[in-house]
Amino acid sequence: MALRLNGEIISADSRQVFRGMDIGTGKDLDEYTVDGRQIPYHLIDIRDAGEEYSVYQFQGDFLAAYEAILAAGHTPILCGGTGMYIESVVRGYRLADAPIDEKYRRSLEPYTDEQLAARLASMVKLHNHTDTETRDRLVRALEIQEFQRQHPEAYQPMPPMKHLVVGLSLPREVVVSRIGARLRQRLENGMVEEVQRLIDSGVPIHRLLRYGLEYKNITLYLQGQCTYDEMYERLFTEIRRFSKRQMTWFRHMERGGTSIYWLDATQPQSAQIEEIIKAYNNL
Repeated sequence: MALRLNGEIISADSRQVFRGMDIGTGKDLDEYTVDGRQIPYHLIDIRDAGEEYSVYQFQGDFLAAYEAILAAGHTPILCGGTGMYIESVVRGYRLADAPIDEKYRRSLEPYTDEQLAARLASMVKLHNHTDTETRDRLVRALEIQEFQRQHPEAYQPMPPMKHLVVGLSLPREVVVSRIGARLRQRLENGMVEEVQRLIDSGVPIHRLLRYGLEYKNITLYLQGQCTYDEMYERLFTEIRRFSKRQMTWFRHMERGGTSIYWLDATQPQSAQIEEIIKAYNNL
């Protein structure tokens, strides 16, 4: 599909932006070569592991890549990954680079996580639980909402753009089987060693824990807080849950008015892809 459309890939994965986080994020860059031709990709390996990276920064990086691809006469293909990143593009989220507000953060210190989560829910409709996973995320989400309340003029919409959203559909039992096989493969290919290298390079433990899934659980294992088998079982469980949350996110997008063309990944896709290309060209 990428070659037929003369396409270039823009990653919509919130962790693939980080250098040195390769196996755990599933970059699989060898798959970006088709018939000996390298498919161009963007927003992979653009930040050092341990840095902050926000949806706002993603939007700016996305727009720069998107405009460069169009200027080259090619087709941008946003691929991922992180539901909020994708939705921020196709639904044109209005975001701004809210600065750190130490005074506001101190004002939140007396409140429990539950109270902060309730305050956030009163300010914005929560479509997922990521902003409430940790206190740091809660405080940052509230800080952004407070900045938006005080500075509505700082929030600019994404420009309108022609787009078609495509998803892969698989039976749940096949998804679970593939998750297990992929997890075992990643561990055999050195995922534990990758996390150890990140720790040795100075990436703070609390950052690795915030990256979640592979990086959180393997870090806990390397810190002696669980056995290898416990780490594996937790990872297998959490990745399964994550995959369900991803699907829930995209179903929510559909309910919100975003049309998604679902490819049956158990069937030959050539005819399905032909239909998608026609639909795209007719936009």
